Amino acid sequence: MKVLYAEDEKQMSSAVCAVLQHNHISEDAVYDGQDALDYALLAEYDVIILDIMMPRMDGIQVLTQLRGKGIQTPVILLTAKSEVEDRITGLDAGADDYLSKPFSMGELMARIRALSRRKPEYTPNRMEYANTSLDRSTFELIGPNGALRLGNKEYQIMELLMSSSGTPVSTDRIMDRVWEVDSEADTNVVWVYVSYLRKKLKQVGSDIKISSARGSGYYLEKDNG
Repeated sequence: MKVLYAEDEKQMSSAVCAVLQHNHISEDAVYDGQDALDYALLAEYDVIILDIMMPRMDGIQVLTQLRGKGIQTPVILLTAKSEVEDRITGLDAGADDYLSKPFSMGELMARIRALSRRKPEYTPNRMEYANTSLDRSTFELIGPNGALRLGNKEYQIMELLMSSSGTPVSTDRIMDRVWEVDSEADTNVVWVYVSYLRKKLKQVGSDIKISSARGSGYYLEKDNG
């Protein structure tokens, strides 16, 4: 899962991003409304979190422009205000949910999970392919020989591959979904993490493998060897 988080209070942003990373969620953090709009138009996100009060463009303006351009990514609005009018304005502009500051990190994570379940491509808490499972709550790869907890990026790549139903996922899309938009990482890093996953699939006794299609990317298939 990947989240765009727009918040001009950098201390708050750092705290929320740490919680997202702990929950194996990739994030892009921006600090003003214009950057939020630019990032949302550039990359694919599962959930967008917008603070209402931001410099350059407020959260309502960002949301209005996104909906006007046909982007239907679920949006959570954050506000320090508690007036009913602010909630109504945000919901009328196309927000899916809102949180008033201060909020608990646990509640924010619950709202993110709830919104992700509403998407058409909703996947169950445990994803399965052949004799192998990926637990989305414990971040474990599970096979006949036991379970292994995956690292943050390992988990996100495996989740993406399992949700693609055997269709190749390009290296560029993996980079976009797992790494930050402005990351300086080279695309070769994807091959490194795929290598880690291949070893862990063998460790748990999986009968699936990660194959590569030249020019198309990586995909899962049953290992008949």
